[in-house]
Amino acid sequence: MTNKIRCSHILLKKQSEALNILLQIKKGEKFGKLARSNSLCSSKRKDGNLGYVTRGKMVKEFENAAFKLAVGQISEPIRTQHGYHIIKRLE
Repeated sequence: MTNKIRCSHILLKKQSEALNILLQIKKGEKFGKLARSNSLCSSKRKDGNLGYVTRGKMVKEFENAAFKLAVGQISEPIRTQHGYHIIKRLE
């Protein structure tokens, strides 16, 4: 089992916003561009890139979703105490 992955995310306040952004991604919009213009997280300056995420360092809902993704895969919106995340696994 892997204990460290690289991922990016887009953090949004509302589920409806997250679903709209996910639809834009599915239509071909670039994840990084959407992160820069929409994410509430300071990682938006780096296209949403969080760098390496280690098990036990993120909120459980985020961690569970991120570690289930295959490389290149993008999650459905994940609700945490911070809002709604769209996660992309980078490696």
